[in-house]
Amino acid sequence: MIKNNNPIKQFLKIIIKICFIVLFQFSTTSESSLPKPPPIPVLPIPKSRQISWNIAEMAIFLHFGMNTFTGKEWGKGDVDPLIFNPTLLNATQWVTVAKDFGFKRVLLTAKHHDGFCLWPSKYTDYSVKSSSWRNGYGDVVGELADAARKSGLELGLYLSPWDRHEHCYGETLEYNEYYMGQMTELLTSNHFRSPRCQKTLLSRYGEVTYVFLDGAKGEGEKDMEYFFDDWFSLIHQLQPGASIFTDAGPDTRWVGNENGVAGTTCWSLFNGSAVTIGGDNDRIYTSEGDAFGQDWMPAVCDVSIRTGWFWHESEKPKSAMTLLDLYYKSVGRNCPLLLNVPPNSSGLISDEDIQVLEEFSKLRNSIFSHNFAESALVSASSTRGDSSDSQFAPMNVIEEGLYTYWTPDQEQQSDWTLYLEFQQAITFNVLGLQEPIQMGQRISEFHLDMLDENGKWQHVVSGTTIGYRRLLLFPTVKSHLLRLVIDKSRACPLISHIGIYMDSYSVTQHVSDTHNKSKFIDNFVFRRTAYNQSRSASI
Repeated sequence: MIKNNNPIKQFLKIIIKICFIVLFQFSTTSESSLPKPPPIPVLPIPKSRQISWNIAEMAIFLHFGMNTFTGKEWGKGDVDPLIFNPTLLNATQWVTVAKDFGFKRVLLTAKHHDGFCLWPSKYTDYSVKSSSWRNGYGDVVGELADAARKSGLELGLYLSPWDRHEHCYGETLEYNEYYMGQMTELLTSNHFRSPRCQKTLLSRYGEVTYVFLDGAKGEGEKDMEYFFDDWFSLIHQLQPGASIFTDAGPDTRWVGNENGVAGTTCWSLFNGSAVTIGGDNDRIYTSEGDAFGQDWMPAVCDVSIRTGWFWHESEKPKSAMTLLDLYYKSVGRNCPLLLNVPPNSSGLISDEDIQVLEEFSKLRNSIFSHNFAESALVSASSTRGDSSDSQFAPMNVIEEGLYTYWTPDQEQQSDWTLYLEFQQAITFNVLGLQEPIQMGQRISEFHLDMLDENGKWQHVVSGTTIGYRRLLLFPTVKSHLLRLVIDKSRACPLISHIGIYMDSYSVTQHVSDTHNKSKFIDNFVFRRTAYNQSRSASI
């Protein structure tokens, strides 16, 4: 047997082997260096219009109409429309007040229960066209829509299903046709002939981003079946970007009270089939939501700046500190705040209401304009993907917005911790958290610890749900090292933002939880004035 000792062939074999090894290692390294994709969203997740509603955070509700001039809350639809005459009406003032003080949306009672319409509807004479205001040529909805569009604010409309004026109310088919006809007028461009000027007018209200409906109806009134499903389909056909509010959605739900307060646990997850519009629903369920809910249906906190919903000369507005309290208990509990600020009989928002809103705005700006977390060195127990990939890095939590967030390693099933280290000790009493809700609401329990002077971890505050925004107010503490621990989550937890703030205005007391769940319950020393306006009460 002759051996092949050709040195050239041996050398070539070695080179080929080296090439194969290098290529294999390059392939492996290249594959491992590819960025990790985001985790799978946890259903249900919000539609884009629902995300927009959460981002707005606060809206002003404008209860305005015949009741403004009669002193009532629920009119009967029997008042002469000539009484309606807001001689100084200025929708630009309404919008300017909203925008200047941090509200992103205005919502008008286009028609309340008395049936009086704030636009010249062609389906009834009980509207502004029969009033003395603007000699019958006025259009409150139109003026507000123009002012909102010019200011960049979103427009919402309330069209009361209950109508105490129209004779066809109680006739199921006839009234539903009437109602859908009016809804079509508000949500599209319509040409109609004014009986006064005998010429064709154009009603164009542009984009409507929120439609507010309810099931309110007094006892002993006519039986009436509302075709809600038909209404919802029509609204989304005419205004695809509009969110619809009722007790049971489909886009947003009622929180279950008119005090502006959400549950300390508040899921955007819900089962719409578990409640009925206008029914005697479980208030705890509507306030807290459902961790196992099949629908994405965030709650809305509605409350009036005054005792009543319409303007009454004898009533005074709540204080700015009371509004700050409500902000913590609505926006700070994953619920947009719908604050009613009723224009007066002149057609303007009253000076005393404006003063309170200005003070409320200054309080919020003073507290939340400085986030201590922005100066912290942020680290985590683990991070998804490669350590060099910033896509899911801990530092993302100090950036504003939903679309950057920290994600822990999915292999870590229990240790979900973020650390915030400061160069020197900070003094604070507010924790703010956000989840990237487009990925689903996940976290069900968390707590914050601080390192004390003796190098021991001390409990600061605990919470349950987070959602779009969670704010927790607690007794003032001081530390240079904090840790946020996610205790329970429906899936791998995600945090999009952390805020550490100092509220020098609110005073709190630490109250032990009677069920020993180690939860912090905020109890403000200042209390808001008693609000006894029942959802079903009328004046």
